[in-house]
Amino acid sequence: MTRRSPLPVLFLVGFVVLLSSAAVRAETVRAVGAVGITVSDMDRALAFYRGILTFEPESDTEVAGDAYERLTGVFAARIRIVRLRLGSEAVELIQYLAPEGRPIPADSRSNDRWFQHIAIVTGDMDAAYARLRAARVRHASTGPQTLPAWNPSAGGIRAFYFKDPDGNPLEILQFPSDKGDPRWQRADGRLFLGIDHTAIVVADTDASLALYRDRLGLRIAGTSENYGTEQEHLNAVFGARLRITTLRAPSGPGIEFLEYLAPRDGRPAPADTRANDLWHEQVTLLTDDDPGPAAVALPDPALGLARAVMARDPDGHAYLLGNAFGHPLRTELSHE
Repeated sequence: MTRRSPLPVLFLVGFVVLLSSAAVRAETVRAVGAVGITVSDMDRALAFYRGILTFEPESDTEVAGDAYERLTGVFAARIRIVRLRLGSEAVELIQYLAPEGRPIPADSRSNDRWFQHIAIVTGDMDAAYARLRAARVRHASTGPQTLPAWNPSAGGIRAFYFKDPDGNPLEILQFPSDKGDPRWQRADGRLFLGIDHTAIVVADTDASLALYRDRLGLRIAGTSENYGTEQEHLNAVFGARLRITTLRAPSGPGIEFLEYLAPRDGRPAPADTRANDLWHEQVTLLTDDDPGPAAVALPDPALGLARAVMARDPDGHAYLLGNAFGHPLRTELSHE
């Protein structure tokens, strides 16, 4: 008979992996996969992401059991996972049918360190904003902002923050012709083209680089320092001055750090955050290596992973490090 681990150990798994992450070899991540967004009502969320943002469904799965309890740290979990695609990228909407988690704090701001969003690219900001207005989405920005030309890294980019039905922040983004991936200039008649990156607020860029770049092997793809009235009204944070660092793997969307140099009053993520709380998001990092001794073998491809571990970065943002279903695992023998 298999003896199950006591529940308190489940809650420590992410932090144990984080503390031992020095053992993760550099360049282990070959792709950034789907971003998981926790929702409270799947049907309502699907009406929003499919009906307004034009995501297309790929799969709809319900899971439960010991493997998912150990992966997520949520006892007695029953989870519905719907995978949606937009262009070449995907999100996973995740509803905990049991137990339900806590809502996003009503006073959340863009500089709180539980902030995370996906940046959806459009080829026509005016038409995209009109569509969102017609759907009566909730604003997180004053309105679309055009970043100033004096900023060589970001000048000419247009952006707008808004919220999904649960209050999860989202961004629409339009690149000028001289910025962004060339594919973002090919609309092909579509209003929403794909996901450029997921952005996370961090307290210390260098501490985050020590994990994502130095241990997980992502590369820095761009940096900028953004401030001024356009940035303030985009983030709805007076006096906002941000150090922005974008990292990428060989494939998949980027991971963008947002470090608020000012103001410094953003709040840390609650220490008792769990995967069923609605402010919890998770990004999948695909590796060909063994994810480590804490990895869980998953009995089905609901998350597209054969073995995975959930860990948290220095600011509490969650990531799933795992092997894709059907992809060969690279193993290396120790000669110690």
